[in-house]
Amino acid sequence: MTYCAAIRLKDGMVFASDTRTNAGVDHISTFRKLYQYGIEGERVMVLQTAGSLATSQAVFTKLQNDIDQHYESNLNTALTLFDAAQMVGECMRNVMNHAKQVANDNDGSRFTSSFMLGGQIKGQPHELYMIYPEGNCIRATKDTPFFQLGESKYGKPILDRSVTYDTDIQHAARALMLSFDSTIHSNLSVGMPIDFVIYNSDSLERPEGRRIDESDDYFNEIRRQWSKSLRNILVELPEYPDNYWNK
Repeated sequence: MTYCAAIRLKDGMVFASDTRTNAGVDHISTFRKLYQYGIEGERVMVLQTAGSLATSQAVFTKLQNDIDQHYESNLNTALTLFDAAQMVGECMRNVMNHAKQVANDNDGSRFTSSFMLGGQIKGQPHELYMIYPEGNCIRATKDTPFFQLGESKYGKPILDRSVTYDTDIQHAARALMLSFDSTIHSNLSVGMPIDFVIYNSDSLERPEGRRIDESDDYFNEIRRQWSKSLRNILVELPEYPDNYWNK
């Protein structure tokens, strides 16, 4: 299992992915699930994934090889971010179909992956796409500014309550940190380190990003204050009236 989330805001975008893969309680590994592509000053793209690790890595590798080999069609030549999302979907379908043929598995459900692609091409707005295992995609809107992949249910309430399209990008980043904290607390299959990227709209610069691990002082302070605040607000909530439970 994994947890990835991305938020499209008025002033930019925030991306985060955990790095844990789990094939049983005695087989836990760390693999990157967030990659960046682009040309400085011309385009920036962030690609995240959840699902079959073999499929995801094959897609990442193929997309990078297409760039390195200067193929006519690659992420650095896509005219729009939608075209790039279509390219990722097609690559994923090809990888999955090949895996099914090799394994002689008509179902192929164990080879499925999903992706999120966000970024900006010069002269165009920044965008975020969810790419499904079938290869089709949807775009984040002002009404639905964030997408999640993997173990999403524990971190979704925080984002639902605190993030809108107009939210300040730093506030959204903290909300996403707390979304991961809640997920890690509730599900052992999601774990640190977390790859975190913040992109400022129209900068067209590939963000350096940050890998947050268990020793990260700021993340630990955020999660400590969040837990403390939850306990305090629970105490401060109004008491229920007499005979409340008897009606």
